[in-house]
Amino acid sequence: MYDEMYRTQGEARDHYGALAQWLRSMPPSLVEEKRREADLLFHRVGITFAVYGDDEGAERLIPFDTIPRIIPQSEWSELERGIKQRVTALNRFLHDIYHGQDILRAGVIPAEHVLTHDAYQVGMVGLDLPNQVYCHISGIDIVRNDDGEYYVLEDNLRTPSGVSYMLENRRMMMRLFPELFEHYNVRPVEHYPQLLLEALRASGPRGVRDPVVVVLTPGQYNSAYFEHAFLAQQMGVELVESADLFVKDAQIYMHTTSGHQRVDVIYRRIDDAYLDPLAFKPDSSLGVPGLLAAYRAGNVSIANAIGTGVADDKSTYPYVPDMIRFYLGEEPVLRNVPTWQLRKPEDLAYALDHLAELVVKEVQGSGGYGMLIGPAATHAQIDEFRTRIRDNPSNYIAQPTLALSTCPTFVKNGIAPRHLDLRPFVLCGREIKLVPGGLTRVALTEGSLVVNSSQGGGTKDTWVIA
Repeated sequence: MYDEMYRTQGEARDHYGALAQWLRSMPPSLVEEKRREADLLFHRVGITFAVYGDDEGAERLIPFDTIPRIIPQSEWSELERGIKQRVTALNRFLHDIYHGQDILRAGVIPAEHVLTHDAYQVGMVGLDLPNQVYCHISGIDIVRNDDGEYYVLEDNLRTPSGVSYMLENRRMMMRLFPELFEHYNVRPVEHYPQLLLEALRASGPRGVRDPVVVVLTPGQYNSAYFEHAFLAQQMGVELVESADLFVKDAQIYMHTTSGHQRVDVIYRRIDDAYLDPLAFKPDSSLGVPGLLAAYRAGNVSIANAIGTGVADDKSTYPYVPDMIRFYLGEEPVLRNVPTWQLRKPEDLAYALDHLAELVVKEVQGSGGYGMLIGPAATHAQIDEFRTRIRDNPSNYIAQPTLALSTCPTFVKNGIAPRHLDLRPFVLCGREIKLVPGGLTRVALTEGSLVVNSSQGGGTKDTWVIA
């Protein structure tokens, strides 16, 4: 098992030395006091999320761990290079499948896999987007295996969430432990909202010099509503719901107290199917009638673009290294986790014979739902999943059970190692930018590999040190 902080028991890695010494000097009573203070502050700010299907319907705090995860600049530089390469290729892929379809004609990816995909939007065919950017905001999930190497676990290209926790975690650490920052040159993340606004404005319709940006939310009952409101406030733009917008003469307008105002860029936090009841789900009350027509007319930009879901499906994920080679003529900087595509008979046969060793995921699953972690599953759970897979094998992929890296974490009984991942956030405007770091998610249950907040995971501040 690769421990982020310690080489061996008690011997800290060089970049964790000052933090390890600080931890040894911290009285347990002070740690507990700071944890309670953090919970109180998060409650006051309103940093909560809702779990769908929770009978209690209560808003919850995402547990915040006060031991930061530290990444040296040398490691971050390589991660950044690999992530930019990956997002470049994914944007090229999305432009291609809605235009020339070169990668399909070359047989690199089966045409039927893309063209019959539920997320493939025929209305996007032939539509030219500003800067040919489809994924303006991406969340690329990174894990570290027991070999110490970083791997890409998932690409989140539709409506990736969590950046508000990255920003608030940093504010919390600076408030609770200012003395720690005296020992480290921690690179800042607080300029993310400004970079986000720049990327959104750069995606504005052609000819619009001063584009008006809004954040479109499904409303206060959405699990990520806090983040929608937070980002709108931080960028200084309007947070709107469907009732605040309307279409006239293929233009989007917003109701304001002083009349109607044209809207040029919509940062949407609503899935494709609900964006326009005239084009997609007719019973959607979350979307704006006529939005697709205005979009196709080039009068409004939508971030992320409609139809990006083809590229972040878990069954498309195995092809991303081939996309990098095809479009960029380069070898991938970051590796994928080996993946079996269960729609392939040989992969299906292998997976069914080795379910007790594998992680099996639904190709459109998220939030840690619809997964089987074979080594942690009972015989009954494995048998049930085997039936599900046989009924619809194309709905699943399988991967080896990674020994995710661990980092010391405050738990009920003191400090103990817990598994974690990292979600850096990538912004594409006229160029690709990242803030140094991202959201570190940590599985608080001993031995658990599921870091999602909906499954009881927590978060840490992520420090990239110059």
